[in-house]
Parts: sequence; C-alpha cells; structure tokens
Amino acid sequence: MRKNLKKKFDKDILLQIIEEIVYLENPTAENVAHVIAKHSSEDYKTFSKSQIIEAYNLFKGEINLSSGEEKKLLEAIKMKKIRTESGVAPVAILTKPFPCPGQCIYCPNDLKMPKSYLSREPGAQRASSNEFDPYLQVYNRLVAYKKIGHKTDKVELIVLGGTWSYYPKNYRIWFIKRAFEAMNDFNSEKAEYKRKTRSKDFKEPKEYNILSKEAVKEAYGEEKILWEQLFSAQKKNETADTRCVGLSVETRPDYISRDEVKDLRKLGATKIQLGVQSLRNEILSLNKRGHGVREIKKAFRLLRLAGFKIQVHWMPNLYGSAPVEDVKDFRRLFTNESFRPDELKIYPCSLIANTELFNIFMEGKWEPYTETQLLWVLEQCISFVPRYCRISRVVRDISSGDILIGNKKSNFRQIAEADLERRKVKINDIRYREIKDEKVDFSKLKMRCTPYETTVSSEFFIEYVTSEDKVAAFLRLSLPKKLVFFEEIKDSAMIREVHVYGELVGIGRESENKAQHIGLGSKLIKEAERIAKKNGFGKISVISSIGTREYYAKRGYDLVGLYQVKKL
Repeated sequence: MRKNLKKKFDKDILLQIIEEIVYLENPTAENVAHVIAKHSSEDYKTFSKSQIIEAYNLFKGEINLSSGEEKKLLEAIKMKKIRTESGVAPVAILTKPFPCPGQCIYCPNDLKMPKSYLSREPGAQRASSNEFDPYLQVYNRLVAYKKIGHKTDKVELIVLGGTWSYYPKNYRIWFIKRAFEAMNDFNSEKAEYKRKTRSKDFKEPKEYNILSKEAVKEAYGEEKILWEQLFSAQKKNETADTRCVGLSVETRPDYISRDEVKDLRKLGATKIQLGVQSLRNEILSLNKRGHGVREIKKAFRLLRLAGFKIQVHWMPNLYGSAPVEDVKDFRRLFTNESFRPDELKIYPCSLIANTELFNIFMEGKWEPYTETQLLWVLEQCISFVPRYCRISRVVRDISSGDILIGNKKSNFRQIAEADLERRKVKINDIRYREIKDEKVDFSKLKMRCTPYETTVSSEFFIEYVTSEDKVAAFLRLSLPKKLVFFEEIKDSAMIREVHVYGELVGIGRESENKAQHIGLGSKLIKEAERIAKKNGFGKISVISSIGTREYYAKRGYDLVGLYQVKKL
C-alpha cells in the first residue's frame, strides 16, 4: 500500500480527499462517503478509509493541519466508532480446536474450531487466519484498529473457545503470556500486519486429546518457567503503551474451584464468562449440560468472593422449555441472591446441523420459537434487567447459513429495544444507558448508588448519571459477608470494577469534557472507600487488571499478592 501511495496520481487524490473532508462544515458519515466516492485511484477504485488514514500519517508533514483540523479529520473518517465507545478497545481471541468435557445436545461440533464455535463466525475467521496463534491474533487485531482510526492504549482482552479450564495448564499459561507479549511489542506508529513465524525447535501438538502431559510440556515449556515468563510480561505491561485493562475467559461452572480461581487471578483475569444456560436442573439434564444448579451457585460464590466480574451466558428455547418458563427462569438470575450477575449474554438456542438437537427436532420433540414468541421472551428479559447489569450481547453472531431453522436475524436486540421504547417501557441495562461518545458536563452529573444483597456479600453499584439517566461511569463495590480464601484480601472490602464510559481516550491524554479523564473514576473510588469505612472495614482491595496497576498505585493502592490493597 505504501508503494501505491508514492504514485503521484494517488497521492494527489488522497490529499484532495483529506482537504475536502477537513473543510466540510458538518462531516457526517454520508457526506464523508460522498467525498470519497467522487474521487478514485488511477485504476478507478475507491479509496478505503484505512488508506486515507495511512495517507494522512504518511504525508501530514506536507499538509500542516492544525490540531483541531487533524482531530476533525480523524473523527470524520474513523470507522466503526462503536467499537471503542465503551472506553476500551476489545480484542477477542480464540484458543485452538480442542475437545470439551460437555456433551450439550445443541452444541456445534466444527472440528476446525474450538468447541461451540463455527468457522463462519467473524471472530473464528480471524483466529483461523492467524492459525490460532495468540500473539498474532492480538497483534494483528491491534493493527486493524489502528488502521481504521482507533486508539489502542487500553485493551480488553477477551479469550474465547470452549471450556478454558479444560485446556492443559501449560497451554493456558503460554497462551496468555503470548497475548501479553503482543501488547507489549505493539508499536502504533509502525503498525503492520505480522505473519506466523516459529523457531525450528518449537513443536506445537496438533491433537491435545491424544497427547500426554509430557508432550504438552515439551511444546510449551515447564509450568514454573512459564509462570515466571508470564509475570515478567505482565510487569512490562503495567507501563506499556498498549495495556491490558481487562481480561476475561469463558468456562463451565463445574470447573470452578478454589485452585482454578487462584490460577485465573495469576493469569491476570478480572472477568469470567460462565456458561449457565438455565437455572433448572431438569432442563440442564435434558440438554446434557453435565452439571446442575448446585455447581452454578458454587461458581458464583467462589468468583464473587475473589472479586471477579461475572458474565453469564443464558439460553432461551432449550429442549424441554417454553416461553413462559424461560421468562420465569431468567428472573431467577436476579431475584435469587445466589446469582445476580454483572453482565449477560442472551443466546437463544439455534438449530445447527450434526447436533443431537437436530435429531430431536426431526422426531418432532423440539422446535424453535416463532419470531413473535422470541420477541416476547427477549422483551420480557431486557425489561427485567436491573441497572447494575450490562447485557453485552443478544443473539450469537452465527452465520445464517449455519442455522437450519429458526431466528436468523442478528439485530433482534435492536428490534426488541425499539418495541420497548415505542411502548415506553423503561430499559435499565448498562449498555443501553451508556453515554457513548457524548460530551459530559460534570456539574450536571448525579451520583447514584444501588445496593443489593448476594449470599456472600453486600453489593453497591455506584454510578454517575446524566439527567437522562445515561451512565458516564460506574463502580462495583463488594462487602463480603463470608470468609475470603485469599489471604491478602481477608477482612477487606473489594472494588470489583471501575469503568468510565465515553469514546476511548489515550492513557495520560486530555479528554476535552469526555467522560474519561475528568476524574470520575477517582471520585467513585473515594466514595467506595467512604462506604467501606462506614461499614467497619479497615482496608479496601481492588481486583486490578495488569494495565491498571499504575492507576491504582497513584491512588494509594499497594500490590499485595494478586490484588492491590489500601488501608483505610
């Protein structure tokens, strides 16, 4: 591409496009697209936005835009702004194909993918093109963000793929280590895609399920050495240009134990995606989940005591269920103190070829909900979600070609929310209320606190909201009622999450009245400390991400073991 840009014809046109965009009075998506469309390259192809961004970076010395004009240009041609409007740049990566201990009847079995994923899903395609290499997946995703105009300072690393806790431990440590190394190595000024390269002595096993522990160890190294290498990469990431400010993995409730929770913290995880699917033992049994409600309750208890954010996967339309029963089941997530998750993914059951559910469907024992039934279920669920919970996703990003029958609309969330708005039904979920890229006048924000109880803690959801009840920032404070099994956080209040919304602002940069960097996080932390002290706690801890350790250290939090702690 750089060679092409050196051609005088292309260069002149790109500079003309940049000039016209800068002089637009109101650079909307439509009129920016019009400017780009009326200019073409020498071979009559329309330039992409990533090419325009690269051209500006290459020739900006010849253009001499003011800082205001430069900002206007980059904002106007930025692609997919919503990607970083929640304050971070999400980077989702997949583990390599591997068996799963579950035998779920609805689960697809694509041998080219980790269990439950399909080759045509966008994230799966990116992973496959990078040969499931964690380093390449992270690095090349950051390059893609940079090329379409997004900042990459703050990364939320999302590890997907089957049951994380079932993979060999050496692989898990190596996988996260390589992801951190990619973030540490990333140079936004020299961002170019990388291809896979491996040293000659690296022998990655192809089929884990038929290999011994010795073979896995030979491929990835000794566990002790891997931990040391990971901790070294994490230490470097604390002050890197691209920092990991959140790390989540997905696993099964029956694989959560005290030892597993400790390993998750050592890896740097702060959020766990938990495949719950249903809170009814009979439905879990019919769908061959391999665990019951008791294991779900235990997982919630251990993860919450350790400070993790808990994101639940829940599935309506499972075999044996019905719309009314689904709604009752969903409400248990929030009315029962054993649960009350922080985040949700609502994935209606889909009929995929070569699954046991397909055979059940052919026997006439199960059928997908009609569009009317599914819309009713989703609207009932969305309207019931309390203000402390965020619905991250509704409907999985499965290609319509993979769904044999049933809902194929990926925008069902928008349909449901639009209908609720029309009927003037209040929606409280965090994602719906995010301020996105709006500017914030701090004097007009109001602090609001929502307390609620769980079986092991008293929780406080503290948020800054606008007069329209849009969320600018929030904090999750937990006051444990049970003995915590981590020595460093015994008898301590726990900050489980601090999140400031608004378009991603680079580390240490001014935000010009956007929510990030106007001190909302610090004010929420002080309020959490006040509540903890008022309730008799002598210290407060935070389950900090690796990339936020510096932030909390500046606010008096010392690293003690796997947490940062401050005496009150």
